Amino acid sequence: MNQYASEHAMSCSRITAHFQGIWVPMVTPFRSGELDLDAAQQLASDLAASGIDGLVVCGTTGEAAMLDAREHSLLLDSVLEAVGPRLPVVMGVGGSDTRQVVATVQRYNDHPLAGLLISAPAYVRPSQDGIVRHFQAIAGATDQSIVLYNVPARTGVQIMPATAALLARDSHFVAIKEAGGSLQQFAELLLETRLDVLCGDDALLLASLSMGGHGAMSAAAQVRPDLYAQLYHLVRHGRHGAAGALFKAMLPVIRLLFSEPNPAPVKAALAMQGKVRDELRLPMTPMSAAGQAALADALEPLMELPFWTASDKEEAREGCLLQLVSAANIMPAVRQDDHRHHG
Repeated sequence: MNQYASEHAMSCSRITAHFQGIWVPMVTPFRSGELDLDAAQQLASDLAASGIDGLVVCGTTGEAAMLDAREHSLLLDSVLEAVGPRLPVVMGVGGSDTRQVVATVQRYNDHPLAGLLISAPAYVRPSQDGIVRHFQAIAGATDQSIVLYNVPARTGVQIMPATAALLARDSHFVAIKEAGGSLQQFAELLLETRLDVLCGDDALLLASLSMGGHGAMSAAAQVRPDLYAQLYHLVRHGRHGAAGALFKAMLPVIRLLFSEPNPAPVKAALAMQGKVRDELRLPMTPMSAAGQAALADALEPLMELPFWTASDKEEAREGCLLQLVSAANIMPAVRQDDHRHHG
């Protein structure tokens, strides 16, 4: 454990009571096959200053499956050291063997985390009862808050809304990252659970926020994190016309960032910005040359949008934004309040 973690060790204390806003699952920078911790710390610091609400380390976007346990700890400690108490950090944990996942989460009990992001067991396709018992075993081994991660395209199994609602009776379970691609399931989670529901499908971000979602864990957000923070702010304040115009400007890049396996396109975009090397670990490979050419073209107008900072949250920004998008794309503003409000 690094000095920051040891000085801020905790147990049975929840740093983040609610998970709202824009959380960014960081890529893991590599240099010649090894972790590039300097680049990781700089990326984390840049993201912390962008107006987002939190970071995720060792998620799918972070190529966690290709890192060993030592690298997981090194990367987490480096990010915690870089952002300090400025920004909450969630640690991703995966695995199909409940015993192994329990052992892993216990390693993080003394880290100052906002929580753990944990997906359903992959490949083995357990029953819903098996999923419940898996997560209950994990909750019994940690004092950290837990964010459920429903990503059936990767795990092969759904965490159904009824299962999430059952788990939510335990206060360890505070949120769910919903990446099942179904707005109906997203709505059911909002209606049937007490969890904060975060969008995990970037193309559905505006729709999920507009229907009452509490935010997102967005891989694409690290390319222009300020725009995602601005989008969240606009929706929460009922400025749906500006939010729609902004999202339409963002959508071409979002589509390209998921046109090839994640995180290759995100790393390609960050490499174009000079933030990381365009390097992944096998079996992941860099984005194709054709994909990179299309992405570079799409990034150019996105990078021309005005930069938005946390200090702009109380300022009207539609004027400078809407000058850059077609008036025909502006939707009428309709207020739609969040289904609930956490103070």
